[in-house]
Amino acid sequence: MKPLTPRELQVIQWIANGKTAWEISKIIGISERTVYFHLNNCKRKLEASTKTQAAVNALRQGIIE
Repeated sequence: MKPLTPRELQVIQWIANGKTAWEISKIIGISERTVYFHLNNCKRKLEASTKTQAAVNALRQGIIE
């Protein structure tokens, strides 16, 4: 698996904490579209089809806490 970038890690951590893309965009100061860009990269790298599955895979692999 290709490693997640720092921004992708940040996005997937917020997803795991239950935040929406809009909420994440406000928290970290990027557009909602950019959040989706990073989230889609996370899903691809973590071989997940949904954001929830990506967060679970990241947790199981110890990528996030």
